[in-house]
Amino acid sequence: MGVFMRDEGRMESEDIILGKAKYEDWRSIYRNVWSRPETAEYMVWKVTADEDGARERIQRTIAWQETHDAWLVYERGSGQAIGFAGVEESEPRIFHETGIALGPEYVGRGYGKQILRLLMEYCISLDGQEFYYSTRAGNLASRALALSCGLTYQHSERRTDQRSGKTYELEIYKKNLESIGVGYEAG
Repeated sequence: MGVFMRDEGRMESEDIILGKAKYEDWRSIYRNVWSRPETAEYMVWKVTADEDGARERIQRTIAWQETHDAWLVYERGSGQAIGFAGVEESEPRIFHETGIALGPEYVGRGYGKQILRLLMEYCISLDGQEFYYSTRAGNLASRALALSCGLTYQHSERRTDQRSGKTYELEIYKKNLESIGVGYEAG
């Protein structure tokens, strides 16, 4: 179960904290996520090539997070920024994640499940009814994450990667939030 600190714009679980970006996070988020091609592979963003680019990107990230339900993911033990996550209300009471990313050294530790659970709990706190999650068909870890948190496959959509121009299948998963309530224990 997560802990919400709405006044501070952060949420916590056992191993991670979702919090709003600060300028000094540029180095750890660059090193752990933005500079990593393997993390960007299934995402819609491009790798940041250098530290100057990372300093500019953190400023854009801070501005974005001021008006959106988006956070950096911090590892509780080290305090480092190791990823990012966000949600958006697409229709009244219907939410979808807007991206979840973790640096490669932090995958396989249960952090993704903690992130997804915090996002769903956050949506429940906003009276959310449905939660949608999407992943590229080739991203087996992301698909496993959705299923492990009790989301069910709905359908696939053909999309075009704006970076490469190649087509891919986007799988859409759904969870009814009304039936689980705040503080649920999934999976």
